[in-house]
Amino acid sequence: MRIYDSRRHRRLVAAIEIVSPSNKDRPETRAGFVSKIAALLKHGICVSIVDVVSTHEFNLYAQLMEWLESADPDLGIAPPPLYAVTLRTRPAGGVRFMDNWYHPLEIGQPLPALPVWLTETWAVSLDLESSYEETCRTLRIR
Repeated sequence: MRIYDSRRHRRLVAAIEIVSPSNKDRPETRAGFVSKIAALLKHGICVSIVDVVSTHEFNLYAQLMEWLESADPDLGIAPPPLYAVTLRTRPAGGVRFMDNWYHPLEIGQPLPALPVWLTETWAVSLDLESSYEETCRTLRIR
């Protein structure tokens, strides 16, 4: 999902990426996904990633951190394959910083809410648990 600022000539300000099994199944598709996210961040676009693919043991967020030569201590030594994260870059004193909101996920546990930054100072909440519950109600899934 892409979010555009209609006041600024439809400038892309945020993206929400739901990982699919095909994003994780081969080294080249993982690299392509990571490259796409890195390019979005480079252009100052806030990115949220939701990865609930349990059939492949890769953590694309950890791979992204390696690609960017960065680190997130919350990942630990063996990052879990299920997670949700929001990332954004922001200028501060002539340098760009990256902010990360990382949440490892567990089957059967509630999903987190993620911030989605629309401007440098304004975010909306992406409530994953409520979205999941509404989808289950709409599709009549118990």
